[in-house]
Amino acid sequence: MIKKKLILEKTDNEFEINGVFNPGCYQEGDFVHMFYRAVCSTTNSSIGYAKLNKYNEVIERNSEPIIKRDFDYERHGVEDPRIVKVDDTFYIFYVAYDGKNALTAYATGSDLFNMEKKGIVSPTIKYSEVKKIIHGPQRYIDRADLYIKNVGEDILFWSKDVFLFPEKINGKFYMMIRVLPDIQIISFNNFDEINNDFWINYFFKGLNDSIVIECLDGRHVGGGCPPIKTPDGWLIIFHSVDSNRVYHTSVALLDLDNPLKVISRLKEPLFSPTEDWEKEGTVPNVVFATGTAIFDDRLCIYYGAADKRIGVAELSLKELLKKLC
Repeated sequence: MIKKKLILEKTDNEFEINGVFNPGCYQEGDFVHMFYRAVCSTTNSSIGYAKLNKYNEVIERNSEPIIKRDFDYERHGVEDPRIVKVDDTFYIFYVAYDGKNALTAYATGSDLFNMEKKGIVSPTIKYSEVKKIIHGPQRYIDRADLYIKNVGEDILFWSKDVFLFPEKINGKFYMMIRVLPDIQIISFNNFDEINNDFWINYFFKGLNDSIVIECLDGRHVGGGCPPIKTPDGWLIIFHSVDSNRVYHTSVALLDLDNPLKVISRLKEPLFSPTEDWEKEGTVPNVVFATGTAIFDDRLCIYYGAADKRIGVAELSLKELLKKLC
C-alpha cells in the first residue's frame, strides 16, 4: 500500500513564488535535507532548502536560495538537483540552463552546505555532431533530429537526469545518464577523465553497450532517484512518460556488481498522478521522483508534483523488493 502526502508548496518569497518541486534529498539519521528546485516570478530557477523530520514534517526552511545562478551557463536556471555522498565527499548534480541549452553541472564538498561548483560534466557537443558519431538504434537519431528542428542547428546535446551511484563499484564511479528515449549507465575512474573526447569515444560510439533501461512503450524513460543499495540489488526508481505525456514513477532492480544487468523491472508503474495536486499545476499529470529516505522498513520517495509542489509517497521497502525478486 502506498500513502501519498503533499509536504511542500511555494511561498511568497520571490525566489520560489512560482513553484517548488523535484527535490534532491540526503538522509542524515532521522532527518532529511531537501534541496529543491524553486521558480521565481520570471520563471528562472534556483535551489531552495528545507529540513524534514522522519514524519516528513518541515522543521526548517530557508527564505533564500541555497544554490544560486552564478555562471553564464546557468543564467536561467539551476534545476532538479540529485545528491549522493561517495566516501567522504558530497556530490550534487543539477541541470544548468542558459535559456537554450540544458546541460548537467555538479558541485562537491565535504560539507553539504558549503559546496564548490565544478562546472559542466555532460557533453558540450551539438546534436548535429552527435548524429554523426552515435552508434545506436534509429530512435536516438530521430530524437536528435527533433531537437534540431525545434531549437536549431546549434543546440547542444540535451543532458538531464544525470547523477552518481552512492558508492564506487569495483573502484569506479558509476553514473546514470539519459539519451532519449532510454536510460544509460557509464563508469569512470575519476572526474579528470570526463571531457568531450570521453563522451565521443567511450559513450556515444559505444552507446549500445551503455543502455540499461529501455523505453518499452510511450515517449521516454529517465533517471529519478539516486540508486538505493539493497541485499537484492540496486533499487532504481525512475520516471516513465506515456504517449499522453503523463509521468509515472517506475522501478527496476539492477545487479550489485554489474549495474548494467537488469535483474527485474515492474511491468506497471509504482505510482501515477491520482491526486488533484499531482494532476493540476504548471505541467499537469506529473509525478517526478528525485530523492528517497528509509526509516526502518518505510521507504519515502520524494517527488515533484505537476512542476508546482513536492509530495512524498510512503511504502514498505520489503514488500517492494518482494515484487522485484
